Amino acid sequence: MTAPRTVTVPTLDCGDVTVPEPAWCTGHADQPVNALCDLGHRGPEHHIGDGEHPVFVAQLSQYPHGSGPRDIHLYVETVAEAASLAPEGVEALAAVLSEAAGQLRPLALQLAVLRAEEAAL
Repeated sequence: MTAPRTVTVPTLDCGDVTVPEPAWCTGHADQPVNALCDLGHRGPEHHIGDGEHPVFVAQLSQYPHGSGPRDIHLYVETVAEAASLAPEGVEALAAVLSEAAGQLRPLALQLAVLRAEEAAL
């Protein structure tokens, strides 16, 4: 476990706020924060699927001041386009989804470890 760090982020409703920043967070430079509840921590994006045709983008995410769940989650967004497939296309999609499952499992493990560390604090 790494030493705690903090970040100061300007908000419109609370001015500059200093909050703990998890080690997995990639920073806040590109994140507009109108209100404190909009302040979220995000990890690096993981393109899930094969290299040419990702089906998901996933990243660790946490909104500690939001109105929803405040613990760490894995945000997963579908990026594959809808398509009508012939049998060989269905087989290719199934292969990509199998590969995607293998890529998601380590992220699930990382998430479980981070949640356990957070619960121990």
